Amino acid sequence: MKRIIYTTLLLLLVLTTACKTETKQKDEEQTATVKQIENKWITLFDGKTTKGWRAYNGKELPPGWIAKDGELQFDTELGKEQDYEGGTDIIYGAEEFDNFELYVEWKLPKGGNSGIFYHLKEGYDSPPEVAPEYQLIDDENYANIHDLTDYNLSLGYTDNPEELKPLQQTASDYAMHAADPEEKIMHPVGEWNTTRIIFTPDQVEHWLNGKKVVSFVPWDEAWYERKNSDKWKNSKDYGKFKTGYIGFQDHSSPIWFRNIKIKKL
Repeated sequence: MKRIIYTTLLLLLVLTTACKTETKQKDEEQTATVKQIENKWITLFDGKTTKGWRAYNGKELPPGWIAKDGELQFDTELGKEQDYEGGTDIIYGAEEFDNFELYVEWKLPKGGNSGIFYHLKEGYDSPPEVAPEYQLIDDENYANIHDLTDYNLSLGYTDNPEELKPLQQTASDYAMHAADPEEKIMHPVGEWNTTRIIFTPDQVEHWLNGKKVVSFVPWDEAWYERKNSDKWKNSKDYGKFKTGYIGFQDHSSPIWFRNIKIKKL
């Protein structure tokens, strides 16, 4: 009888231990699944359609913006055919994002100019009034093609108006934080570049072609000093929002984007 009782107790112990182990494994699997979901890339452009994209403050994409060859393009010639040469910024309007890692591949033509906005809200005259911008521009040739006088004066620069200033150059946090020239690698016009923007309340990072070129803390004392001392001192809502849309700037020049994806952090 004692042997039967002992055997029964031993069997119950084994079963209890097995159940606990199985429960622990399930909990670990569920935790891993949640982490995978949280770290999953969300595709913002499927390479075939412009689904999710529309004009800033609009309902449809402006003429000239098309999906072609796996790319989201602005075709200036196509825009001209429809009496439109550009100048209307666009957004991914399907969802707003707060903390994120954004990955984008892009290329510009000679003299091209564009930008990537985040935490963008609608209802303003234009995105730069409210949203931080990762600058995209042809650093080497833009000044030789365009009159920079008004462009530089708008930033408060009065010297050498024929030059792009560091705060205006590619990968900079436009008019706020200049990209580090020692780390910056930019591919020639017509070749693809990669951009990563990482945003958390503790740190913002701009990456260009695998190199971190900008890093700052949003909304700290230094950030507000920069914001209130220069370009954005009269833009009361600039950079204040903690969530918003991703947007691309239309500066009336051809632009190509591909592999546009975002990860929630």
